[in-house]
Amino acid sequence: MKIAVLVSGSGTNLQTLINKLHNDTSSNIEIAVVISDRKNAYALTRAKQAGIPTKIVKAQDYESRIAFDEAISFLIEEYAVELIVLAGYMKLFQAPFVRKYRNRIINIHPSILPAFPGATPVSDSLSYGVKLTGVTVHFVDENVDTGPIIAQRVVPVYDTDSEEELHQRIQIEEHDLYPKIIKLFAEGKIMVEGRIVSLPNSKL
Repeated sequence: MKIAVLVSGSGTNLQTLINKLHNDTSSNIEIAVVISDRKNAYALTRAKQAGIPTKIVKAQDYESRIAFDEAISFLIEEYAVELIVLAGYMKLFQAPFVRKYRNRIINIHPSILPAFPGATPVSDSLSYGVKLTGVTVHFVDENVDTGPIIAQRVVPVYDTDSEEELHQRIQIEEHDLYPKIIKLFAEGKIMVEGRIVSLPNSKL
């Protein structure tokens, strides 16, 4: 199965997907292209080092967000991508793009959704004083971090945690969970009915 990974930053989740999926021939999963909205994203360097094609698509180069999404859609079709994987990608898709790829776009978010959606979930969790946070993998819908939830992992929050310390513990779970979910998708083991996602006979 060919996937596209969309990135905006350093690409730690991308590196995990390269190591655990792309470089593992038994996974039958190929990262066909890495797409970024930022030309200086270190994730692009990670992709190039792995011999994966990279593309830069910047919103400011297009007359509208719809046109921006269409440029990404063109690449998705060009590379015959079956699953769109967001890994620290900081742009929101417009409704036509989401409808076109319904239940074929997944995202990983560092909180237990629906708590703390948006761009700063780790700092928001600390500010709120929660004792548990975690990781959510979900399908992308038309709104921010509201799509059907595929899987979640819980991470404890300690009184002494800095944002960096908490984020590092969350990333450990991200790097374990995300490749497993992509494998299940490739194997046809993720079932979606409305907002309910089931993973029959699957262990995470």
